[in-house]
Amino acid sequence: MSDAATAGRPLVARRRGLSLVALALALAGCGGGGGSSGPLDTYDLQAARPGRAHPMRAQVRVAEPFASLDLDSDRILVHTRSQQMAVLAGAKWPDRLPLIVRARLIQSFQNAGLAGQVGGNPAAPANYILDLDIRKFELDAARSRVEISVAAKLVPTSLDFAAAEEVFTAEAPVASTAPATVTAAMDGALSSVMKRIVAFVATRL
Repeated sequence: MSDAATAGRPLVARRRGLSLVALALALAGCGGGGGSSGPLDTYDLQAARPGRAHPMRAQVRVAEPFASLDLDSDRILVHTRSQQMAVLAGAKWPDRLPLIVRARLIQSFQNAGLAGQVGGNPAAPANYILDLDIRKFELDAARSRVEISVAAKLVPTSLDFAAAEEVFTAEAPVASTAPATVTAAMDGALSSVMKRIVAFVATRL
């Protein structure tokens, strides 16, 4: 379940009772993998603010997260109905989603007091690699909820198998399909996921 949504960032949703016609209007110009021809407003995500963690006994490098082609984009994904995907009209992220998630997660580690032990520089020495797989990051319009799922795997650099792995999920309801509403819900859900990933790493090292 998600923590309270952080203020100032939007997230889109659709009420359960909306008809398919209303949904089609809300997502007009977004069908399939295309996008609307008009200008796109940019919405960002924020770093989480976990509690302060104890210093770790190792250095960790956060790798660029893996994501499927539909998620490895700056567009906001919408699941309109079974097996059909679209992008949210008139809205985008400031960069490819995997890069934003990595940057915000590293900042979340910094907010937990672990700035000197967790980073993303591939040239910096590290004892562990934090591999991430963004499995879901979307608005489920039929359920009027945003859904996020990220698999995390902590891999020692001296070995080829994971020392620990876990899947972190969060959902949040949305009251409308307005991009500001949807992205705010996604921001809150991601914050919940990142707090748990920070704890997952910090308690093992």
